[in-house]
Amino acid sequence: MGKISPVAAKYIIHTNIEIDGVVDRPDVIGAIFGQTEGLLGADLELRELQKSGRIGRIEVNTETRTGKTKGTIIIPSSLDKAETSIVGAALEIIQRIGPCNAKLEVINIEDVRVSKRSMLIERAKVLLKKMMENTMPDSQEIADEVTASVRVMEIVEYGKDRLPAGPAIDESDEVIIVEGRADVLNLLKHGFKNAVAINGTSVPETIVELCGKKVVTAFVDGDRGGNLIIKELTSVADIDFVTKAPDGKEVEEITKKEIHKALRSRISGEQAKLELSREPDRTSMELVKRHPQQQQFQRPMQRPYQPVPNVRRVQISIEEKNAFKSMLEDLIGTRGAEILDSKLAVLGKVPISEIQTALKSINNAHAVVFDGSIEREIVKAAEDSNVKFLIGMDSKVRPNETRVNLLTVSEL
Repeated sequence: MGKISPVAAKYIIHTNIEIDGVVDRPDVIGAIFGQTEGLLGADLELRELQKSGRIGRIEVNTETRTGKTKGTIIIPSSLDKAETSIVGAALEIIQRIGPCNAKLEVINIEDVRVSKRSMLIERAKVLLKKMMENTMPDSQEIADEVTASVRVMEIVEYGKDRLPAGPAIDESDEVIIVEGRADVLNLLKHGFKNAVAINGTSVPETIVELCGKKVVTAFVDGDRGGNLIIKELTSVADIDFVTKAPDGKEVEEITKKEIHKALRSRISGEQAKLELSREPDRTSMELVKRHPQQQQFQRPMQRPYQPVPNVRRVQISIEEKNAFKSMLEDLIGTRGAEILDSKLAVLGKVPISEIQTALKSINNAHAVVFDGSIEREIVKAAEDSNVKFLIGMDSKVRPNETRVNLLTVSEL
């Protein structure tokens, strides 16, 4: 008999077999050839197909337990799809093997080429990776490297204290204050030309004067030393915003993506000062996420608001908390809001500017999740509509000032 080469096989027929009795492998193979003989015509006669190498060696694997035999039959085929399917279907007509009743069921016809294609793709990925690692950089990479070098050369000395700074300090409305020269260089390399370094542990007079003229963001390392710098800055200068590098990282070593993420996550100087005063030993602050294009911020005005006495808070479940967190993360950067019912189904999606109008027209609102700060006007509209939860990036309203449950990023 001919034997089909594993390379030439296109399909493999996988069949389960159950026999009510004890039989041997030759009995199974004999039944396959004997009971399909003359059934499929001369062109699909199994003996002839095997002689010509179009059907490979039939493998039978069986085991006997409690007087019954179970196993599998594997038949490789180089026939086309239709012919292979016909051969597979023919196996299922076999009802007796030797003296015993039997049941055969084709569970799968495997396309061998799919497996080969998957192996080919994985190998191609490895080869491509090696090629990319060993080839010369393209023109864009060369241009980026030259541009980064030029930016590094643009560092200047600023003010009477001769502080390391980017070249755009005077012309920028906003300034980023960092700890040292290496931090300025890293920001400059990634296109931020409005950074200036304190260059020490004490705050220079130049920095104090700069904070009085421009919108200032303090950008410090993600460690305890960063917290100490924030304390020092907020105690002697008018700091508008504060942000930190990821925990355990320094500003001089973080990537462009991490820089943008940190600047989007800045919080007000007042909030940072309050958090540090409450938890003086805290090693990392919870930073509130903000819209990446929200460059100009106004300091929140403190207006008198009558606290709500003896407010009974609604307990939030783990499921609700996780759902609110997921929705809030999806809304980052959209400046949008989602209004939910008590089953957390979305009743409507609106821009932040239309939350108050939308709440007036919706009677069964349970929660509002939005990409913005929780303002008093939104709280008032939520109270009028009996909303239970407001979930935002940060809050300018204290929890005891409203009967609505307020949640922010840091609390989720």
